[in-house]
Amino acid sequence: MKQRIYLDTSVFGGYFDNEFKENTIPLFDRVIKGEFTIIYSELTERELEHAPESVKDIIRKLPKDSIEFVEVSAEAIDLATTYITEKVIGETSYDDCIHIALATIHHAYCLASWNFKHIVNVNRIRGYNAINLRLGYITLDIRTPRELLKYEN
Repeated sequence: MKQRIYLDTSVFGGYFDNEFKENTIPLFDRVIKGEFTIIYSELTERELEHAPESVKDIIRKLPKDSIEFVEVSAEAIDLATTYITEKVIGETSYDDCIHIALATIHHAYCLASWNFKHIVNVNRIRGYNAINLRLGYITLDIRTPRELLKYEN
């Protein structure tokens, strides 16, 4: 069974960013080869509405059987709100919390992001996972695309 990875919006933008593309492009190559299934959310779709066409084309070019589309649910909203009310992160990061909640609820193998301030941050990860565990959810592995590179022996 393929691993299911939730990608937040920063990963799509990272494909063309000089700082991140070296590690982002190989991740999408692995998706195209069928090694991963991408969990792609309604929120990501909305956030990419005003992105350049080249960024939007990334998702269009992925094999349909490598994409799992999920919608923002009441359960995700409740979990995201809990992250904020328990001060893991501030209210201005609500959408980031929705991404984390969706990845958690849909049992992603991990969430990949280039957002170091609000998502790929050890203190925040501990906070998100403390709440997840207390509420009976999985602990969510949060990584950068660089950490998902495949190294040959």
